[in-house]
Amino acid sequence: MNKRLPHAVLDLESRYLKAKKIENLLMLNSKNKLSLLEVGVGSGGIAYYFANISEGQYEVTAVDLVDSRCIFDGYDFHLVDGTSLPFENETFDVVISNHVIEHVGDCCAQISHLNELGRILKKTGVGYLAVPNRWMLIEPHYKLVFLSWLPKICRSPYLRLLKSIAFYDCEPLQKNEIEGMFNRTQFLFKNLCVDALRLTFELEKPHSLTTRFLRRIPNFLLEPLVPIIPTLIYRIKKNEI
Repeated sequence: MNKRLPHAVLDLESRYLKAKKIENLLMLNSKNKLSLLEVGVGSGGIAYYFANISEGQYEVTAVDLVDSRCIFDGYDFHLVDGTSLPFENETFDVVISNHVIEHVGDCCAQISHLNELGRILKKTGVGYLAVPNRWMLIEPHYKLVFLSWLPKICRSPYLRLLKSIAFYDCEPLQKNEIEGMFNRTQFLFKNLCVDALRLTFELEKPHSLTTRFLRRIPNFLLEPLVPIIPTLIYRIKKNEI
């Protein structure tokens, strides 16, 4: 069986900026303490931000299949096996799945991941989910052009040919696929790609020409680009029927 790699991002400064972006996109400004779970903690930078740096009040828990953390303080950590999460139903106010779903396995495993997020999220809770878009030009894990555009049967041979890596261990999704999964798992969702694009430049390059250009462009001109934006980003909530 081919082994899936952790692909943790170890640059802590980039993780803090990512966490700040997540906090802003989810509009997490509650005066009450919020319980927050990060699935796929990686380096620990996002969990550390919410536990120690953010001005908000968060009780932070994080999980991962392997321990790749560079920073450990202020949050609880659990090793997990597969997509199952070791928590009671409706435990968390906030759940974060940042570039995780493409690593859990096939469509059935991805649905299982979403079902677990829904199970442990409170009725009034909110979640953040980001996944690489299949139609990104450069695949972010292996830095190869058009890798995810290929049919699945061709991706591993292409990776072997150019990178001498035997197995392509990711399952990036296109917009209609992830939104279909949200519908199957009873999530309400809002695509945040345009908001996230604007916020990324405001946080990382506030004085750049691109940022000033984006400030002048209305949303309706950017929204047609959503299906090809490199990362698909969503705010999700439980659909209580």
